[in-house]
Amino acid sequence: MSPTISPVLVFLLLSLHQSICSSAHDAASASSFSSCLAIHGVSNFSLPASPSYNTTLNFSIRNLRFTLPDVTRPAAIVLPGSKEDLQRAILCARNSSLAIRVRSGGHSYEGLSYTTENHVPFVVIDLMNLNRVRVDSVSATTWAEAGATLGELYYAVGQSSRSLAFSGGSCSTIGLGGVISGGGFGLLSRKFGLAADNVLDAVLVDPNGRVLDRSSMGEDVFWAIRGGGGGSWGVVYAWKLRLVPVPHNITMFIIDRTGPVEYIAGLVHWWQHVGPNLPDEFYLSVYFPTGSSDGNVSISFEGQVLGTKQQTLSVLSQSFPMLGVTESDLSEMSWVESTAKFANVGTVSDLSNRSPGTNSYTKSKSDYVRAPISRHDMVEIVRYLSAGPSGSIILDPYGGAMARIKSNATPFPHRAGILYSIQYTVYWGQSDQARANEYIIWLRSLYTYMTPHVSKDPRGAYVNYLDLDLGANNWTHPMGGSSMEAMARARSSWGAAYFRNNFNRLVSAKTTIDPSNVFNNAQSIPPLY
Repeated sequence: MSPTISPVLVFLLLSLHQSICSSAHDAASASSFSSCLAIHGVSNFSLPASPSYNTTLNFSIRNLRFTLPDVTRPAAIVLPGSKEDLQRAILCARNSSLAIRVRSGGHSYEGLSYTTENHVPFVVIDLMNLNRVRVDSVSATTWAEAGATLGELYYAVGQSSRSLAFSGGSCSTIGLGGVISGGGFGLLSRKFGLAADNVLDAVLVDPNGRVLDRSSMGEDVFWAIRGGGGGSWGVVYAWKLRLVPVPHNITMFIIDRTGPVEYIAGLVHWWQHVGPNLPDEFYLSVYFPTGSSDGNVSISFEGQVLGTKQQTLSVLSQSFPMLGVTESDLSEMSWVESTAKFANVGTVSDLSNRSPGTNSYTKSKSDYVRAPISRHDMVEIVRYLSAGPSGSIILDPYGGAMARIKSNATPFPHRAGILYSIQYTVYWGQSDQARANEYIIWLRSLYTYMTPHVSKDPRGAYVNYLDLDLGANNWTHPMGGSSMEAMARARSSWGAAYFRNNFNRLVSAKTTIDPSNVFNNAQSIPPLY
């Protein structure tokens, strides 16, 4: 496929060139942006004075920290309904010297898909209307637009076949544009790899409005968009995804245990030896709510098995007898029914509902563990967690296919040698907003406390669990800018944590596809020029 560009886009590019040459550093104008959209037939957008502006902006904000008054709000929000709308929105934003943020599902942990740093004026291109999914059960593939949620994808796959699935996460309202851009670990990853490992092709609209597929964007850029983080490369319009085979019925379970600190610590300590070493068909994670009011500690083991209840019971009885799994703990159902259960939605049809439900104020961090934590240290960790504020710790097992895929196959490097990941989160409601800093300080102290027990040189982190504590770019202009110093700072901080030795190749791909740094954010890949 050759890059394609319409006569309208040629006109826009000429206007863009004149704008950059004459006023690249001038304040951007929302009115010029809206005029540009209107002239070129894009009608679905909102300005701050529009009746729909607040509803559209807030609908996909999952973290209420980014609704506070000190957060810079976009000069406009565009909801493209077609690839052509998307092209025009990108070029009109550039023509108006406005920074661009792209939002798929709104789950960015640091709000980077709908905020800017240093009060840089910007527009949000919200992909929620680009949510069409076309499943081909014969070839076991699907083309899905990047604004579709995981739930919408799962529902479409489930409607097409009971024996096909996609390897993605468990939260149904996460957008495909974001989750695949960061890798996309999920319940099937120990068997089939990440979401990004199952991308066959993509349609990318680059900073110049060109429409590129895998062939025309080149293998380096295609490599980069599958795990190199969102907001750096252009806008992925659609993904071609490999679907994976699953039994007609699989097994799922959520087993809750409550008891003294020593008992819970013993369970988690032994899980470290079990979860990453189970057969590839098994996923067994740990969910630990922080804070305990009565001296006892509660924990949940959440599992999905590509097999029967009898197979599940047989394996877990031998490998994890202290968990005490019984047949009554287990349920058999189709894969798509299990996704609805893990997403905590009512029915399979509810997977297509992208409404976020109840949101809260949150802050998260992440880690990777390479060696089992001792039982003694686990007791102390559980005690630390039980004394904390409201929040949760999630331990996701690696191993299986995750360990067999090379660390440079995609930008996501956390493969062989990783036992499990940790996601730390604190959350609070409006009534506790005055204590927000206290909760975030506790989370950071927990992260420091965990230092001896997690990966090092560098300490790893998952780019889909964005964490600005690791460092940030300091763009002060809509087009960002870059330098050797910016690249070196990024590589030595968050770049190394997220991408390890893959960071330099990401910089090279960024320099190829977006040398002017049109697509930038606080942790976007910097170009080198």
